[in-house]
Amino acid sequence: MLRVVSQNLNGIRSAARKGWFEWAATLNADAICVQEVRAHLADMTEDMKTVGKAPGRFHLAERKGYAGVGIYTPHTPQTVVEGFGQPEFDAEGRYIEMDFGTHAIISVYVPSGSSSEERLQRKFVFMKDFAAHMQALKDSGREIILCGDWNVAHKEIDLKNWRSNQKNSGFLPEEREWFTQLLDLGFVDVFRQLDPRAEQYTWWSNRGQAWAKNVGWRIDYQLATPGMAAAARRTEIYKEVRFSDHAPLIIDYDWPRG
Repeated sequence: MLRVVSQNLNGIRSAARKGWFEWAATLNADAICVQEVRAHLADMTEDMKTVGKAPGRFHLAERKGYAGVGIYTPHTPQTVVEGFGQPEFDAEGRYIEMDFGTHAIISVYVPSGSSSEERLQRKFVFMKDFAAHMQALKDSGREIILCGDWNVAHKEIDLKNWRSNQKNSGFLPEEREWFTQLLDLGFVDVFRQLDPRAEQYTWWSNRGQAWAKNVGWRIDYQLATPGMAAAARRTEIYKEVRFSDHAPLIIDYDWPRG
C-alpha cells in the first residue's frame, strides 16, 4: 500500500512547534508533500529536514519567509525536478517532482489571488502556464500524483458559503473552469472519487469561529492519473489536531511502495 499525504504547513517552524513532525512520523507514509514551508534551509533545524527516517527535499522561495514546497520520503527517487520551467513562479518555490520509476509524486503550491488584483492577475498567468505543464505531464504516459494547495474550491460542495464567495478569488468562475480543464485532461480528484459527502473541508480561516463551526473550503487535493486513481482505496482529512490552518489530506493507494 502506498500512503501519500499532502499538508500546507503555514510555516514549517510554526508546524514544528505544534507537534507536526512527531505526528507525521507515526504515519508510515511513503511521501509527505508539504506546501507553504516559508523558510530557507538555513532557517530549519536538522529535525525539520526529516520526518522520522524520511529525508525531505525542497524547492524553496528566493524571498525569505514565503511559499516553498517539499517532499519527505523514505524511498530514493530516480530523479528530482525543482520548478516547472516558469522563472517567475520557480523563484517562488512552488513545484517539486520526484520520479520513482513506476510513478511520480509532485508537491505544488498554486498562488493565492485574494490579497490584491495584481496577485490575482499573476495567479491567472500561473494557471495558464501550469495547465500547459499538466498537459505535458499527462502526455508523458507516467502514473502521477499531484499533491498540493490549489487555492481553488472546485464546486459548490467544496466550500460552506459558496453563494457569498462567487466573486472572491478561490471560487471565481475562471478558477473553477481552469480546475475542470485539468480534470478534463485526464486527471482525477481522488478524494472526491472516494468521498462524495458534503462539508469535507481542508482549510478554515483563522477569523471568527470558522474552525469551530466548520465553515471551510476544500482547496487541498491529490490529483492523479487514471491508473493511479483507480488504485486509491482510503482517504482521510485529519482533524484531530490542528497543526495549521489547513488539515492534512491522507490517501492510501493499492500500489507498490517505493
